[in-house]
Amino acid sequence: MAQLLVFEFPSTGPFGAEAEAAYADLAADIAGQEGLIWKVWTEDPQRQVAGGVYLFADAASAAVYVEKHTARLTGFGITDITATSYQVNEGLSRIDHAVLER
Repeated sequence: MAQLLVFEFPSTGPFGAEAEAAYADLAADIAGQEGLIWKVWTEDPQRQVAGGVYLFADAASAAVYVEKHTARLTGFGITDITATSYQVNEGLSRIDHAVLER
C-alpha cells in the first residue's frame, strides 16, 4: 500500500530559484531513493520552513527514507524536524486523479 510522507523543518532559505540551484544535486539523489514514486518540494519563506511531500510505494520504503533524511538534515545542522507518515487510500485517491505509480 502506498505511503505518503510529509517532512517539515525550520529553514532560513534559500527559497525559490536559489533553492533550485542550491539543491539540484540533492534532488537528483532523492530521485534515486528506493520505493520513491514522487516528491513535491515545499517552502514557506514567511514562516521560515521548508520540507517536502513524498509518495512511496510502501511503508517500509518510507521508513528507510525517514531515517536517512532525518540523519542528513541533522548533519546540515537542522533540528526540530517533523516527519509524518500516512497510509494512502488508493481507491479513493484514484477517483480524485492521484498518480500513484511512476
